[in-house]
Amino acid sequence: MSIFDLHTLLPAWIGDFLHHEASCFPDVTARMAFVIRLTSRNVAEGSGGPFGAAVFERDSGVLVAVGVNAVVASHCSHAHAEMVALALAQQRLETHDLASPGLPTHELVTSCEPCAMCLGAIPWSGVKRVVCGARDADARAIGFDEGSKPAHWQQTLTARGIEVLTDVLRDDAVTVLKHYLATGGMLYNACTDKEHDP
Repeated sequence: MSIFDLHTLLPAWIGDFLHHEASCFPDVTARMAFVIRLTSRNVAEGSGGPFGAAVFERDSGVLVAVGVNAVVASHCSHAHAEMVALALAQQRLETHDLASPGLPTHELVTSCEPCAMCLGAIPWSGVKRVVCGARDADARAIGFDEGSKPAHWQQTLTARGIEVLTDVLRDDAVTVLKHYLATGGMLYNACTDKEHDP
């Protein structure tokens, strides 16, 4: 028995998106549109930052798990949308490796390119494709610290056998980022937490 338990607090409304678990999303555009709706809801509800992600079976498009940014609500700096989605997918499938024998190939669809932390987690997760909406520069433009990562980050994943697709519905993803900023969303970078004053 452990002394401490690790919990990530997800908003109650997330259940509205979980009924899609039996659904198939036919292509990366449909999957990204779903993730952007998830992200937009997180902003509208004031339940977290303007980032969302989901894990899908790459070939069938079946939804495995969703995640939204829950850093502030969970009091946990690693509760980024990608980290949450990957953790929930692994727990649901009862494996730390989404590329375990017998499993279908999985992909991570994220509303924004991964930050330095999430980039580091992707190779260990077992996903074989990463699909991104907004760019790193778009998140930085509204004030988020994405951390230090190599300029050739896509090639580092490709070298590990992980396909990378970028700019999928980028304009829609950027719209959510800008809306978050315009409505006074918290910029919760380490040691600089503050409410944005538009």
